[in-house]
Amino acid sequence: MAVKVSNVPGVSPAPRLLRCRATDDTPATVPRDGSRKNCRSRRQFLASTVGGCLYSLSAYGADSSLSMTTRSIMAFELPSLPYLPNALEPYISARTFEFHHGKHHAAYVTNTNALIKDTPLAGKSLEEVIKSVAGDPDKTSLFNNAAQVWNHTFFWNSMKPGGGGVPTGDLARWINSTFGSLEKFKEEFKSAAVTQFGSGWTWLVLENGTLQVTKTANADTPMVHGQKALLTCDVWEHAYYLDYQNRRPDFVQAFLDHLVNWDFVTRTLAD
Repeated sequence: MAVKVSNVPGVSPAPRLLRCRATDDTPATVPRDGSRKNCRSRRQFLASTVGGCLYSLSAYGADSSLSMTTRSIMAFELPSLPYLPNALEPYISARTFEFHHGKHHAAYVTNTNALIKDTPLAGKSLEEVIKSVAGDPDKTSLFNNAAQVWNHTFFWNSMKPGGGGVPTGDLARWINSTFGSLEKFKEEFKSAAVTQFGSGWTWLVLENGTLQVTKTANADTPMVHGQKALLTCDVWEHAYYLDYQNRRPDFVQAFLDHLVNWDFVTRTLAD
């Protein structure tokens, strides 16, 4: 039975969230536990991140912006990973991140900037760009590249070192009420991911106050379907092929058991 978020009693507000990043042009200090120094508030971070210049491509700093509402006349830049590229090993290798983040994600950013240059879209946020061109056959290339920038940023933040485990609090109750149990949610999510033909994404979304598992093909993204993304797993082959070859089910299982950032899902749901 689906559960309406608005009907769940005892919803507590999300705690004030801190993100950490370097305070100058050097990468943030990253201890072995993955924590970072020089933290600042999430609102401050979002304001500086989304609309344009983020970090140098070599720095692995704070979580990248997800609300993407700040406008800027500056070009979009590749968001930093929210952890070091080897932090998710052995489940995702640094070699995979070298290509997935450093090549694929970077190319989507470059292409998006080229396609919006000297157009009225140049001053808009990434979300505004995506929504304004969705469904326009003349803007398919821009939609695909801009949506892939957003989707990948969301994917990085859907994972963390030492992730997996179980959600807690309201989120745990909503998942149990909607899917029957965490294990049944995992089964539904994995089935959606494994059965996605070709390239795409698997999502946990909120739609009309109800939690749902859904999947999108290629660059498609929930925001253009009236859904709020809470969690995603990238099932394009470049996301897992260096580590898992054609064993997509093993990759998805590792994602669910060892990588999911339930804290991020909880914060996103509460926003």
